[in-house]
Amino acid sequence: MFVLTADQNASTRHGDRVDDLLGALGAWSADHTDPAHIALPLERTVGDEVQTVLSTPEAAVQLALHLMRLQEWSVGIGAGPVNEPLGESSRASSGPAFVHARNAVERARGKGVPSPVVVAGEDTEAATRATALLQLLAAVVRRRSAAGWEVADLLEAGGTQKDAAARLGVTEQAVSQRVRAAMLEEERAVRPLAAELIGRAAGEGS
Repeated sequence: MFVLTADQNASTRHGDRVDDLLGALGAWSADHTDPAHIALPLERTVGDEVQTVLSTPEAAVQLALHLMRLQEWSVGIGAGPVNEPLGESSRASSGPAFVHARNAVERARGKGVPSPVVVAGEDTEAATRATALLQLLAAVVRRRSAAGWEVADLLEAGGTQKDAAARLGVTEQAVSQRVRAAMLEEERAVRPLAAELIGRAAGEGS
């Protein structure tokens, strides 16, 4: 299992945004994540912190990078077993994956972390590699321009570059330039490797 814990950055200055996040991610989950991949839904655990339990590393990568896009959250992913059966909520559940998630989000809040996302798990070496790769992906996502996100969202919804050009009122060449500048193809190609490493961190395939 994969426990994702996210802590809001600078909530005392910007205000508590947990409720806004939970409202927004209801639609995000329906659009982008198979409900079967969600073992326990995202919920507020304590203060300005949220947590969810996911059954696949792909879902963990997806949600972590979505939170990196928002640039308001430090994210820890705990990879490993949980105590069965799970409780009705994250707060009522326990197990090594929850401990790993706690350690990971604490590290993600550190000032020396290049991007605020960390993986911890049963396989320390795999978790370290997963963290390095996920932080690189996070850097790409966090630096993407608004124009790049316009194209990214349209392509994610199933459109083609030609469709995106028509929707945005620009040329296909302009869309292609945005795709390259936003590193969309590179991100898409690397996501499965990040998910594979997070799976290994949980002890899968070892």
